[in-house]
Amino acid sequence: MLRLNRMTDYAIVVLGQMAQEAGRVRTAAALAEATGVPVPTVSKLLKQMAAVSLISAHRGAKGGYALDRPAAAVTVTEIIQALEGPIALTACVDGAEECCEVEHSCPMRGNWNRVNRAIRSALDGVTLADMVDPEGMFPVRTPAPTLHPTTVGAAE
Repeated sequence: MLRLNRMTDYAIVVLGQMAQEAGRVRTAAALAEATGVPVPTVSKLLKQMAAVSLISAHRGAKGGYALDRPAAAVTVTEIIQALEGPIALTACVDGAEECCEVEHSCPMRGNWNRVNRAIRSALDGVTLADMVDPEGMFPVRTPAPTLHPTTVGAAE
């Protein structure tokens, strides 16, 4: 089963809150209060995301953290990689952090790269804006008009 860790889930919640007012500098305590995520967890997440320039850190008395770009410009891939490292399904895909003992003799060697690219491409197509407003990602479809059985044959 593919599963993101809880910290990544919390990061999306925190970033979603920050996206409500992109560019606004907020403290870890204020974000924790707004999201319900504990302050130590928010602090850790903010430091990790600032370290990879997903958000910006501001020092000083009015310091804190800000999301300096619109939510539509932040991909889920960026968020996952900021917290979990490269997206790699198995040890034998490009970008994997560990190696496989049988990689040189494996008949599947390299084939997982195609699957990995497909998953990464799908994640690249989902933005923080989509996560904040899922209606934008999965708009409600209006049902096709249905013909009443008595009107179908009436014109013939």
